[in-house]
Amino acid sequence: MATPNSGIYPTRTCTPESLRTLASFLELALDEGKSVVVMRIGKQLRSVYVGNPSGALEDLTDSGVVDAFQADEMLMLTCLGINRITADGQHYRFIRSVRYIADRQVVVFTPI
Repeated sequence: MATPNSGIYPTRTCTPESLRTLASFLELALDEGKSVVVMRIGKQLRSVYVGNPSGALEDLTDSGVVDAFQADEMLMLTCLGINRITADGQHYRFIRSVRYIADRQVVVFTPI
């Protein structure tokens, strides 16, 4: 049985940079037992936080920014619900969901 995102990603011979970036943030989240939260901060950039998305924005740890193209590609190569990706030989399983934090819609990647 194919995974939901099997139509795009598995046919590639190398890991897209966007998934390598996502994997690095997932590693941070795994180390802390938290989630990765991606929030729009304008047209060109997205803020990335690690923490509990059920809490307040102030409770999240600012972990950097990614450009909009890279963030959009992360979304294109993953789907809502359970995902499995391989980035540079390392396998990751996570759930992608959507929430609102501080009246802003965010995308949450929670390792499982």
